[in-house]
Amino acid sequence: MYIAMNRFKVALGSEAAFEEVWTSRDTHLKEVPGFVEFHLLKGPQREDHVLYASHTVWANHAAFEAWTRSDAFRAAHRNAGNSGQSRPLYLSHPEFEGFEVVQTVS
Repeated sequence: MYIAMNRFKVALGSEAAFEEVWTSRDTHLKEVPGFVEFHLLKGPQREDHVLYASHTVWANHAAFEAWTRSDAFRAAHRNAGNSGQSRPLYLSHPEFEGFEVVQTVS
């Protein structure tokens, strides 16, 4: 398995708008071969932001790579970023982290 994560530093006061962007969009993930599951995670509050992470589980790295080159990926990210908001929802670009799964305990 492969886990793809993006970390977002969401500006204080923008949490609800950020969550609305994510929970109301069509991710197009269910139609993608190798997709396992997705989570949007809310982390700790810092001085100027709240940390969020998107966490997507894939059958393998190749399935994730294929997703990033697909029409479904382009459709899901068409309105990415600050989604037309009058002010930025997050402080900087998301930080991507990819992980090969070494061990799973169920």
